[in-house]
Amino acid sequence: MIVPALSRRDLLRSASAGVAASICAVPAASAQHGLAAAATGVDPWLIDRALLALAEHNAAVWSRDVVAIADFGLPSATPRFHLVDILSGTTTSLRVAHGRGSDPDHSGMLQSFSNIEGSAATSEGAYLTGDTYAGVHGLSRRLVGLDPSDDRAEARAVVIHAAWYADPDMVAKQGKLGRSDGCFAFGEQDIALVLARLAPGRLIYAGRAREAQNSLEKIR
Repeated sequence: MIVPALSRRDLLRSASAGVAASICAVPAASAQHGLAAAATGVDPWLIDRALLALAEHNAAVWSRDVVAIADFGLPSATPRFHLVDILSGTTTSLRVAHGRGSDPDHSGMLQSFSNIEGSAATSEGAYLTGDTYAGVHGLSRRLVGLDPSDDRAEARAVVIHAAWYADPDMVAKQGKLGRSDGCFAFGEQDIALVLARLAPGRLIYAGRAREAQNSLEKIR
């Protein structure tokens, strides 16, 4: 995927510049309380991780009306990308594909995370949403990796985009979604909602519930 070059500093500056113009900003303390209350159906351990990420990256995450939590401990056929609307107190859950490097056998379950360039894997950690752009998959959104576990997101062109292999008929045909190159790939019917709800300056936390993590470690 070709993404127009934009540095991490540029993206962070762009997000920070929107603080004064934002009408959706929620105070940090209110966001933390609201996230815990609104994230119904989301694994509590992942909610705690997202709350920690909000606190740690408070200066970068300037709009807290919506926080996204991706639970990659669930199979790709399951709606596992949770858009938590703190203002309305509701959660919308959608299907999202994971990277083929994280699931080399295409089992439909993410096996491991990676931040290595060329791995085509999903990276764990906190992301900041950046600008939209028109790419090979249509309208897409740039992401900034905020943690050491995902800080190569820009170099790896990890973004939000639509993909045919993330459409619902893939689940009907093969019981799972296809795989991305590490991007957050959504069905074409969901991408407009995702791009609208996750405008610049918002947090995505991608991880795996502790029980799922422990189960994989036992298998290994």
